[in-house]
Amino acid sequence: LTEFLLLAFADTWELQLLHFSLFLGIYLAALLGNGLIITAIACDHHLHTPMYFFLLNLSLLDLGTISTTVPKSVANSLWNTRAISYLGCAAQVFLFFFLLGGEYSLLTVMSYDRYVAICKPLHYGTIMGSRACVKMAAAAWASGFLNALLHTGNTFSIPLCQGNVVDQFFCEIPQILKLSCSDSYLREVGLSVVSLCLVFGCFVFIVVSYVQIFTAVLRIPSEQGRHKAFSMCLPHLAVVSLFVITVMFAYLKPPSISSPALDLVVAVLYSVVPPAVNPLIYSMRNKELKDAL
Repeated sequence: LTEFLLLAFADTWELQLLHFSLFLGIYLAALLGNGLIITAIACDHHLHTPMYFFLLNLSLLDLGTISTTVPKSVANSLWNTRAISYLGCAAQVFLFFFLLGGEYSLLTVMSYDRYVAICKPLHYGTIMGSRACVKMAAAAWASGFLNALLHTGNTFSIPLCQGNVVDQFFCEIPQILKLSCSDSYLREVGLSVVSLCLVFGCFVFIVVSYVQIFTAVLRIPSEQGRHKAFSMCLPHLAVVSLFVITVMFAYLKPPSISSPALDLVVAVLYSVVPPAVNPLIYSMRNKELKDAL
């Protein structure tokens, strides 16, 4: 194989132009939103705190995630082509898994940051020092890198003999595995199960953190204090929920309910929508960030 053929959104030029315009609009909105958050946090010294340091990293990962998949799809629609080179596909799989894995690890770290801020406020400065924050962020990026290395190496070492048509708008591992010969894809399935167990472990950690957080918040006597605590936590919880539900549905849904249209909608929900809406979710209820912007 020298190239793969990605999913065509439409047969007619008019519908391809509509797809081009829609995806370009979403991509530019994601660039603008995440770019503004990165600039605001970097330039405003009031935002040089652990929470905003992790948010800056999240925006960088979001920018990378959407830039890995959408520009190629937009370019293909504009030039009326479906092709992506073999190396380009491998690079897309690696970068997508690297950034997506890093983002999930970072969301887990952010839940711990919120837990320490609300449940152990007197120790917050000691536990979440600048060195500790850098180490946590580095660990999130490194875990994404390792995850991507394992999955990409394993997927592209599998012999493919079912053609070169990938039924997705980017190179997605479940779609590439459909092109594999006989049972050689089972190694990657085993690796995916291990990864999903780790994802579930992180999810349990996030849920336990939030149970502790909400228990502590409900004990706060003043209504203003409760409101401030909820405004710090609810955006993060919304982002985590959107991310986990769509990713787990994409990779765990039974084949019986799988269809090209459903696969496409789910892929857009977990790869395109979160990077575009995350800046909106985080800035909507955040006065400090609004003032900085």
